[in-house]
Amino acid sequence: MKRKSLKIVVAAMAITLVGGLFAGCGKNAANNSGNETAKTGEISGSITASGSSALQPLAKAAADMFMQKHTKAQINVQGGGSGTGLSQVAQGAVNIGNSDLYAEEKLKGEKAELAKDLVDHKVCAIGFAIVANKDIKVDSLTKAQIQDIFEGKITNWKEVGGDDLKIEVINRGKSSGTRATFIKTVMDSKQEADGIGTTQDSSGAVQKAIEATEGSISYLALSYFVNEKAKNGMKLIKIEEVEATKENITSGKYPFWAYEHMYTKGEPTGLTKTFLDYMVSDEVKPIIEKKGYIPASDIKVKQ
Repeated sequence: MKRKSLKIVVAAMAITLVGGLFAGCGKNAANNSGNETAKTGEISGSITASGSSALQPLAKAAADMFMQKHTKAQINVQGGGSGTGLSQVAQGAVNIGNSDLYAEEKLKGEKAELAKDLVDHKVCAIGFAIVANKDIKVDSLTKAQIQDIFEGKITNWKEVGGDDLKIEVINRGKSSGTRATFIKTVMDSKQEADGIGTTQDSSGAVQKAIEATEGSISYLALSYFVNEKAKNGMKLIKIEEVEATKENITSGKYPFWAYEHMYTKGEPTGLTKTFLDYMVSDEVKPIIEKKGYIPASDIKVKQ
């Protein structure tokens, strides 16, 4: 009886041991499979970037290229202005906040606390230009003249050498990074007069308004002049006789430009990090230049 019980115990132990071996093999296979997935797994998921409409054309083009390469990834690119992008990323509403300005410059007063958690990813630089309706016959304005126009002191083109025609000022909204850059670099921090002209909520809307409005003046990123149709529909006005070109910007001769930033709340991970790395890769650099932007490494002056 004792011998029979011993056989039963030995058999049970054998079964347990074999089962454990099979379970161990299964567990190791699962681990190996997980490791292989980590090494060779597809890039997937969905993220959203919002903010600067000046950066939007480049971000959208890069996102489209990225999604063609990684078909299970979704990159949503929205506008709304730099202030909107920075506020949304700080609040966790989007993954990336695009801005023409440093967060510390844009988020002031009650919003200053929001900038502390944001991490800057500088992707390129962008030049801006003073633009007017194509029929305006003025080729260059001084900074003082531009300031007087936007402060409401100069109201007719004849006062700056043009035709007897009322100046129609077209501005951007208060959340616009392009507007903030304009105030900082061209207006020398002077504020535009309230109640003159009209306000548009995006760079694309400014472009359409300039083309359609007689006597109009505003400002736009150079990325909106990469095609001949845009060039023919608007007139770029020099500042102090200096043209808005890459050479004049990188050498420091032309003042109206800014770095383009893509901010994250904390250090980026996952798809967000992969896309931000892609934005500054050699693969995207030709698109940066083709779309009218400037690689950050080409800038020779400090801002």
